[in-house]
Amino acid sequence: MKLPRLKPVAERRAALEHAYPAWAAMTIAQLQDKAARECPERPLILTGDRSLTYREVQQKSRRIASGLIAAGAQSGDHIALLMANFPEFVLVKLAIARAGCTCVPVNYLLHGEALGYVLRQSDSRFMVTMDGWSGLDYLADLEALASSLPTLQACFVFRTGQGNGQSCATLADLAALATPSSDAELVRREAAADGHGISDIIYTSGTTGRPKGALLKHDMVLRAAYSSVLTRAFEDGRRVQYAMPMYHVFGYVECLIACMFVNGAIIPHTAFNPEEMLDWAERFRANDMVCVPLMTHRLMDTVRSRGFDGTALHTFFNSGGVNVPTAWSDIRTVFGVDEIHTAYGMTETTASTTCSRVEDGMDALLHSNGRIKLAGAAGDPAIGGVVAEYRVVDPVSGKGLPSGAAGELQARGPIVTSGYYKMPDETRAAFTADGWLHTGDVGTLSAQGWLSLTGRIKEAYRCGGEMVMPREIEALFDNYPGLAHALVVGIPDPKMGEVGCLCIVESGSPAPVDEELLSLCREKLARFKVPRHVLRLRAKDIPLTATGRPQKFLLAELAARMIREKA
Repeated sequence: MKLPRLKPVAERRAALEHAYPAWAAMTIAQLQDKAARECPERPLILTGDRSLTYREVQQKSRRIASGLIAAGAQSGDHIALLMANFPEFVLVKLAIARAGCTCVPVNYLLHGEALGYVLRQSDSRFMVTMDGWSGLDYLADLEALASSLPTLQACFVFRTGQGNGQSCATLADLAALATPSSDAELVRREAAADGHGISDIIYTSGTTGRPKGALLKHDMVLRAAYSSVLTRAFEDGRRVQYAMPMYHVFGYVECLIACMFVNGAIIPHTAFNPEEMLDWAERFRANDMVCVPLMTHRLMDTVRSRGFDGTALHTFFNSGGVNVPTAWSDIRTVFGVDEIHTAYGMTETTASTTCSRVEDGMDALLHSNGRIKLAGAAGDPAIGGVVAEYRVVDPVSGKGLPSGAAGELQARGPIVTSGYYKMPDETRAAFTADGWLHTGDVGTLSAQGWLSLTGRIKEAYRCGGEMVMPREIEALFDNYPGLAHALVVGIPDPKMGEVGCLCIVESGSPAPVDEELLSLCREKLARFKVPRHVLRLRAKDIPLTATGRPQKFLLAELAARMIREKA
């Protein structure tokens, strides 16, 4: 039996606006302190083997912060954090903020030179890392990289049980460094904390090239999180479950930071496992599941085979990728939830900037990526009381386009990054002369603020001089029998410059033959848009970011190589 229905959306939003009638800049640690004062014994972190209350998180993170100060961390230092979604990620993240330092969350899939690049480029002075994870030996990497990391002063290790037992200073050793003198300095730094300081240097997912470190401020993170809380109408104590890594803004801002605005709890997973996720949802009475589409579909398949007691679950947030049209009704049917959301955002905009609202109904999910988020007190009056706004321009001429016309989406607002760390050329290229961020995404924007994505500029290719948007072709195969995925990339061609390559993953038998797929393209598309090649791949062959998005530039390289080898 379901729990009593939630209060109406309007009542929940009114309660949030009453709790935050005016905006005051805070750090993420100050937000946690506020919640610890209000509800010290409520759980903030719930996992399979332990839980931590707001009071415990506050105390443990302060101990680590004092240890960092004792180890020599100065205000403003960059501290790298390489860790999966263990409770210690939250403790260290808050500790870095308390010490007045900047966090550099590192993608834990990185190793070797890719890891060295982020540590060098970010000028990280200290690092907290796992010893090993998912077959990677980070300590061995760091030892090999040591001579090329001149700024890295010290490293502290969280043992996962997957390391090789190397002798090293641990996270517990770091906390033990705290002294009365470092405690006093911590109190001074916490009192002087500035919500407008840099909280994070978050490296882009790299769907189109080498990662860049986007600069985020504490105030940006909190404004973005609060606007999501208000738009999605969080109730007091909401429990948010997710498996997206917290080194990315989706898991960090939309889940961890958002839940603290309502003294809620996070249920984070260190890796996505549908069975475990459903078990924990039942055990901890999750209210809100947050997933990318690949996770959503695997969860639904698992529920269909084993069942699910979703008594407490009332909301599902499914975003970060392309969905087949039936996904939304399937989510409602399979999970029995009343409220479903999708959104749009990127690292450079701190988190989502648009989001569907419950009152918008199913059409919002089927035909858009939501509309500009509500912001309440967090909004900027200069841009209509929101935290970010968009305009649509012609990607070639840069001229503004009317409502409903497709073009490049450009953004500005208080949650949009000021640029990339130590990358002045990339920063200049990322903004227009009048200060709007080039998102690189193509879409439409209605007069009412509805945003719909149609593709990415950098995914586009030119066939015989004509621009082709891959998403237009891919949409023909949404829900297509026998196909699990259909992705289109442009590959070099001596005559046409570039031609399309349709990369498919089969979902079972019978699988469609190449001519069937190309015939549909010829029927529906202009000639120059019809792919020249069809490649059949395994799902594991598709390069993905940590948030489940296909890395099109890597897929294009793979496709071009495979086509050359077949020639």
